[in-house]
Amino acid sequence: MQGNHMRYTLGIDVGTSGTKTLLTDETGRVVSEELREYKMSQPRNGWAEQDPNDWWVATADTISSVLLKSGVSPDDISGIGLSGQMHGLVMLSDAGNVIRPAILWCDGRTGRECREITDIIGRERLISISGNPALAGFTAGKILWVRKNEPENYEKCKKIMLPKDYVRYKLTGEFATDAGDASGTNLLDIKTRDWSRSILNDLQIDRSLLPPVLESCQIAGRINRQASERTGLREGTPVVAGSGDNMASAVGTGVVKAGVAFTTIGTSGVVYAQSDNPRIDSRGRVHTFCSAVSGEYALMGCTLSAGQSLKWFKNEFCAEESAWAQNNGLGIYKVLDEIAEKVPVGAGGVIFLPYLMGERSPVLDEESRGVFFGISAVHTKAHLLRSVMEGVAFSQRACFEILCENGIAPKEMLICGGGGTSHLWRQMLADNYCMPVRTLKNNQGGAIGAAIMAAVGTGIFETLEDACGTFLEYGEQQYPDAVAAAKYEKIYSIYDMLYPELSKAFHAMAELRLEGIV
Repeated sequence: MQGNHMRYTLGIDVGTSGTKTLLTDETGRVVSEELREYKMSQPRNGWAEQDPNDWWVATADTISSVLLKSGVSPDDISGIGLSGQMHGLVMLSDAGNVIRPAILWCDGRTGRECREITDIIGRERLISISGNPALAGFTAGKILWVRKNEPENYEKCKKIMLPKDYVRYKLTGEFATDAGDASGTNLLDIKTRDWSRSILNDLQIDRSLLPPVLESCQIAGRINRQASERTGLREGTPVVAGSGDNMASAVGTGVVKAGVAFTTIGTSGVVYAQSDNPRIDSRGRVHTFCSAVSGEYALMGCTLSAGQSLKWFKNEFCAEESAWAQNNGLGIYKVLDEIAEKVPVGAGGVIFLPYLMGERSPVLDEESRGVFFGISAVHTKAHLLRSVMEGVAFSQRACFEILCENGIAPKEMLICGGGGTSHLWRQMLADNYCMPVRTLKNNQGGAIGAAIMAAVGTGIFETLEDACGTFLEYGEQQYPDAVAAAKYEKIYSIYDMLYPELSKAFHAMAELRLEGIV
């Protein structure tokens, strides 16, 4: 860290439910922050879309608000970093206009296209090059889906972008991505950290549609005049490449070296560990991505509906509890925590499969759907509530066990995301991982990670590890309860049986959806 004049960085996280912008100084203090929410549309069962303009408006508004509230001069902002939801398909015309709504990471429409990609390239070859099998959430299948189902839109498309890269395009006019986010497309050669010519040729995707691939801390562009006028930022302020939300959250929790892992419970749930080489699960049950640390890698499992499962339960079944919480000035999720905590471990024999949007890790099945298993007449809403939280913990455990199978042996588990603020959920995870779980005092995930990347990219710090040492402060640790862990061991073994038993039924129901029967 150099010089005496206080310097600041902005971290912007373009999430699925909203965009968060925060302003940090070079000591890591969050000076000001702002969140703007927006909606996700589901035109059909299993589909998920958003208007990229909503991300841009939310970004511009939060930047303006943060600058206004902080009183910090735009001249003192050294740089800007970006984090964002991964895998989404943004298609731009020659004039830079959005052609159709973005197809999101949690959209499951591309099952047929993924099978087509697998047939063309070969499953083993695709995993060996891209680090992952063809998955419905990833970008390649979405590109093929639009080409097949909306040929007029594909014909108009001159640029393909990922969500946070679209926001940077609006800020700078530059077309770029980073190796971490790009490795979630099925199109990147993770060993060379550039687009795979052989995959693009086999899928007949023109290389000119895709942006240059940078490392996360590289400067990717500078604030242009239009963005300066819209946000109040100084024209010419550097914007670094940043990364996908999971890689940025890794930076934001200090997971920038081997031996440390983190769990996040946001809309999705992630278990993520750093690796100094590309460890690839040959069965594709967890993802291998490029990390935000230049030249390094990450192994990651993803539960598509983690916090979203609890949010769905709250919205559909907890109107009375929500009204009570509001009337008493309490947060609804704190109230739900207290209700669930009164139910013993195992939720009275109810097990929840959190497949509300299909599932990715480790079952890789976009046709799977949520299940309450074991319900009887003795069960109450509280049992179902606890089973939702436990089901998400079990799904995270399933991912963690596969990371361990692949030679990842973390000694420490950090936790972030909205669900990480729940004492009960943290305890469930500690009991299932059989290892301590630690919080961060500045639990800002991807947004603080983006600010840290900007601080490194603009020379305030030399390395991500140096910056994390200054920016991050760790909170309490929760230790596993041996009695609860022993009970979960037995319940988890039943959870683990359920997907294989139900797989055929999930696919039979998917056929009924295709026929319009359900």
